[in-house]
Amino acid sequence: MTEVTAQEAQSPLTGRQRRRLKEGLLGYLYISPATAILLAFHLLPVLYAFYISLHNWKIIKGNYVGLENYSRVLHDSAFWQSLKVTIFYVLGTVPVTLAISLVLAYLLFQNVRGLDVYRTIFFLPYITSTVASSAVWVWIFNPKHGPLNQILEAIGIAPQKWMLEPRGIIQILGQAVGLNVPSWAAGPSQALVAIMVFVIWFYVGWDTVIFLAGLSNIPTELYDAAKIDGAGRWDLFRHITLPLLSPTTFFLTTMALIGSFQAFNHIFVMTRAAGGQLGGPLRTTTTTSILMFDQFYSRVRFGYASAIAFLLFVIILALTVLQQRFGRERVFYQ
Repeated sequence: MTEVTAQEAQSPLTGRQRRRLKEGLLGYLYISPATAILLAFHLLPVLYAFYISLHNWKIIKGNYVGLENYSRVLHDSAFWQSLKVTIFYVLGTVPVTLAISLVLAYLLFQNVRGLDVYRTIFFLPYITSTVASSAVWVWIFNPKHGPLNQILEAIGIAPQKWMLEPRGIIQILGQAVGLNVPSWAAGPSQALVAIMVFVIWFYVGWDTVIFLAGLSNIPTELYDAAKIDGAGRWDLFRHITLPLLSPTTFFLTTMALIGSFQAFNHIFVMTRAAGGQLGGPLRTTTTTSILMFDQFYSRVRFGYASAIAFLLFVIILALTVLQQRFGRERVFYQ
């Protein structure tokens, strides 16, 4: 026993440290396959894309141009226009989707008969193929034979061009009531608004289910105590539900912002299927991701497209960091 103790005294690691080292190495061994996949298919492509962005890259490797691609992007009016369209898209989808989802979740959280059926119905759009559902909505928005225009005609409203209309929605509404809306206040195009409607329909079920999960974690004792003190429905919602749902709201807002800036599939399908050019009429639905694809695939400017991708990454990262910094101050944990 004395001999073992002397050996341990001479060893630079104690028994506990050796066990922790062994457990750590075993843990790294378990995660090594997943780490290898992440490195091979995520990190290395990102680093290689950054390398491409520093070159005048076409089909084959081009000459090194440093930050010239980034400078050209920042001086390109098409990039700033696409960023404007992206901001319209984000502002028109994220808050509206969250608001509708919160109301639906709050209603479904009550003692409603057939609750599971309603939850399934609202969640169905999210598990539907994006390409298939986008194509169906293009048919709904068809200016000639679409059911939406048929409904509008039935109630005495002139049919709309929808996916083929480049005019701003505020401008269209202003002209309908005889107001002359300036171009700077025209708002997002009607084509972009049509895409926003699809996005809200598609994601509202997912957000509703997440909000329902958040509501189920709020202790019922808080509601019971507040009711004893005379709190009404609005007081319960304002002072208990909203604060304790803030972690869920914070999570959904973060994910929605990131996803909205990266949106591509449905915009690509809807603009192409509508019979117009990629990016919609007069490029009014050309978000930054669509512009990046157009530069990469149609114009074969790999370095330029990679520069757009990294600038978009910087924008998303900056917004996420700001949200994490200022949003966490308004999050209340139980």
